[in-house]
Amino acid sequence: MSEEQAVRAEQAIGPIRLIAPLEVSAPAPTPDRMWELPGGTAWVYYGEGHQSLVNPVILADGFNTGPSNLHESWHFLERGDYPLISELRRRGRDLVILGFAERSASILDNAQTAIAAITQTLAERYGNTPLTVGGFSMGGLVTRYALAKMEHDGLDHQTALYVSYDSPHRGAWIPISLQAFAHFLRPANPVFSRQINSPAARQLLFRHISEVGSEPQQDTLRTEFLDHLRAVGSWPSIPRKIGVANGMGNGTGNGVPAGVEALKCTGLVFNGTVLYTQSAGDDQQVAVLRSILGAHKDIRTSGLPELDGAPGGTLESFGILADALNKHGQAEVYYRSICFVPAVSAVAIRDLDDQDDVYANIGSLRPSQSELDEFLCASDNEAHTQITEELCTWILGRLPEPASL
Repeated sequence: MSEEQAVRAEQAIGPIRLIAPLEVSAPAPTPDRMWELPGGTAWVYYGEGHQSLVNPVILADGFNTGPSNLHESWHFLERGDYPLISELRRRGRDLVILGFAERSASILDNAQTAIAAITQTLAERYGNTPLTVGGFSMGGLVTRYALAKMEHDGLDHQTALYVSYDSPHRGAWIPISLQAFAHFLRPANPVFSRQINSPAARQLLFRHISEVGSEPQQDTLRTEFLDHLRAVGSWPSIPRKIGVANGMGNGTGNGVPAGVEALKCTGLVFNGTVLYTQSAGDDQQVAVLRSILGAHKDIRTSGLPELDGAPGGTLESFGILADALNKHGQAEVYYRSICFVPAVSAVAIRDLDDQDDVYANIGSLRPSQSELDEFLCASDNEAHTQITEELCTWILGRLPEPASL
């Protein structure tokens, strides 16, 4: 194979992204109101029997590349394991689904869109029922910062409840092996690397590398984001703060072992490339990267916990890559899903630097150690932001008392 043919083969893999788009068979129902906001869009669905906003619940979209697809968001909330939109509306709640013009933009920028949505909600609300504001994954961080900044700036957000749904308050995890492979692909196929190096990813990830051989570290954008959070008080102080984790709270991991092959390329272009699950300890091999163009790199890490198998919300991180590779080549994947948001991060009770903290039995800790006022961990390690009856009914039972018309 010539060098030109090899480059074309790498390009033929097509764009790879961390989160696969949700397949929807039909458009979402037409919303009662559509708001064009600075940096985003919101769709409003009134509660049953309502002709206006009465009992507003704002839920913000999470991380990906490109603009939010609110058709996907509606199906995600309604057509999964639990019909959250129907249950909200049946209880007389008015739902505002908040999307962003660029989901990989800085959390600080998207927080301005959240502030605009809160302001618009207050302007159109009938009566004085306090708001519920929150989001899924990154959306929980966007709204956390937005509410805290409004308080810091003396703006009355009139929010009684803040909700985060598997949001990475202490950081999210994408394996260093996977980040390295994304950058390894960059010369011919840059989409994956751009997503890893996007502002939001750099702010969200516990450890990040910007180049194939970079040392894993907290990115400067994450440091700056945390500084901005602290400058506005870290959390909003007025609303009650609750959160749920899609991971177990008893310290039980997801069964992914450390230091084993997660994905192996057997096709011609990347033959010999192996990505391993993360091992604790020093000088641990996490990737062997090989290309038909002659490029090769061995990736090693030191001082990282065994995060792939940690209790928490899972993402098909290796599975998504394998599916893309198998469209035009061959790859064997042994562990499709790994931990993306550790449970201790989602309930803001431990950092991710230490193995014992990552695998902590949350149920044995004092709830007051969490930065949330109340939280719930799932009964199993589930897909990240999976909409379940267990987590949703717990949240629904804590919404502010609704106004009656």
